[in-house]
Amino acid sequence: MSPQLPPVAPAVTAELVAALSPRLRKRLDSGIAKLADRPVVRDGAVVRIAVDDDTDLELHAADGAVRGADAVRCGCLLAPDCLHRAAAASLAPVAEDTDSAAPQDHSAAEEDAAQAPETATPEQRAAVRAVQLATSAVLEAGTDGAGAVLQAELLRAAHTARLAGLHRAAATAVSVVTALRAARAADPAYHLTDLAAGLYDVLSVAHRLPSASGGELTALRGTARQPYRPDGSLRLYGLFSEPVLTASGYAGAVTWTADAEGRLYQVSDVAPGGAGRAVGAADRTVRIGDTALTHRELARAGLAVSGATVSPTGRLGAGAGVRAVRAPGVGWHEEPVARLWTEPVPGQIARALAGGRDLLFLDVTLTGTAAEAAGDCLLADCAGVPLRLTAAHDDPALPHRDNLRLLSAARGTRLRVVARLTPAPHPRAQLLAAEHPTRADTRLDIGLDRLQGADLPTTAAAPSGSVPVSVSASASDEAPIHLLRRRVHQTVSGGRPVLALPGDTRADARHLRRSGLTTAAELLTDLHSAAADRAHDVFGRLRPTDPDRFARAWLAAAHYTSELDRTLCLAAWTP
Repeated sequence: MSPQLPPVAPAVTAELVAALSPRLRKRLDSGIAKLADRPVVRDGAVVRIAVDDDTDLELHAADGAVRGADAVRCGCLLAPDCLHRAAAASLAPVAEDTDSAAPQDHSAAEEDAAQAPETATPEQRAAVRAVQLATSAVLEAGTDGAGAVLQAELLRAAHTARLAGLHRAAATAVSVVTALRAARAADPAYHLTDLAAGLYDVLSVAHRLPSASGGELTALRGTARQPYRPDGSLRLYGLFSEPVLTASGYAGAVTWTADAEGRLYQVSDVAPGGAGRAVGAADRTVRIGDTALTHRELARAGLAVSGATVSPTGRLGAGAGVRAVRAPGVGWHEEPVARLWTEPVPGQIARALAGGRDLLFLDVTLTGTAAEAAGDCLLADCAGVPLRLTAAHDDPALPHRDNLRLLSAARGTRLRVVARLTPAPHPRAQLLAAEHPTRADTRLDIGLDRLQGADLPTTAAAPSGSVPVSVSASASDEAPIHLLRRRVHQTVSGGRPVLALPGDTRADARHLRRSGLTTAAELLTDLHSAAADRAHDVFGRLRPTDPDRFARAWLAAAHYTSELDRTLCLAAWTP
């Protein structure tokens, strides 16, 4: 397998694409496709792509990422104005901001927040407008039409937003570009719902920020760095580890722990890399204090930490003043961690939907498997609620799907599990960890440990393939809001042209009204109207489209479906 290209800073890609002539811009997407098939070799901090038999292109990444346009060098005769440099930058993963992972003193963070203006500055309004325009252009084109040039415009806007202190808009815009690339490359890790959520967040921030003030404005701006603050001494108990594998080119592992009060803390090891790094990271020593524990060991042991620093999300810092030693762990049925499973499930769901932690601690009984378009899911009963447990990753190097397939044969087995909520109109979550189906004292990290047929109960037979079972649709599955949600997702895939096609939407609108969803019917009608709004000038020529109106109509529809889905999700988890 060829080495992966190093991540490239958004501003570098934007600069290289902007420097291309109009003629070369039209050829950029085909140039990227050709370059993707060329051999790649790594020599220290330099990655070389063989453009042809006589020409190499080099990406210099001294700190693991390409931070300047001069670090992308081509040996062809047209360099530095060649297509190859822009194609390589557009093909590579997007680098994270250099200060996104750097610890920040908590008092400094509070001081920065206190000194921030109460309303958006003219610079911030201009920057968020640029993000809005670039995102609207992507939405209008859809994934098929949003090629490297539109992606570069969005990356340029994201860089401008970051310089203006709009870190949330910048980070989400970059995530949209990453998802676009995954969609256009037919990456199996791509999910349409993730791209739709990213577009929604960017446009929502751009819509609200110019008139926001106070705490709302602070939340919309976001922060550049995780503000770590001192947290004294901690006694932590390992819960589980999960692999990390992102479409942006980062991989590793995160180990989750809990203290005696049930608060969750994470120890992470994430860096540029692919599936190989995600698989191997679990056996790396955790980077905190002088402990020699690996992530896999910490997930089942404990940790005593002094001088701890912790981010608002519970991520443990690894500064020079932090000390940590191994301590005994406990089982999931032992205190203090057993209390995590005593919280009522509806309360856990409500917290997750309100923006709190999205981990769920559940007691389930396995009932079988069901075939879905994205792959089979594991069915379970959770306190009378029919639950679908899905794979957190689809990469074949990780054992998620194989483990779910084997567990589906252990029907009737009762297990204690950890899952991550997937907001949907029916109970759904990604399975992250579980008790072993036959060994009561053993836990399984679903993304790291591989089950074998011999691990199943003696009454179960290892399945040779998918064995779909009949699953009746719940009332929430049949809610006609899908008529609006489908159009929201179709826009993301096909852009304005898909919704502008001739067709009668009145039947769908009538169905929504009959179901009491009058607002949804009006939003659906307005979305189609905005897509088809192409006025003619006095000479009969089509006027340019109004991306602002179309983006506003889409944002309103996406917001409505998102809020209704949250309500349906909470209701679905209630027996």
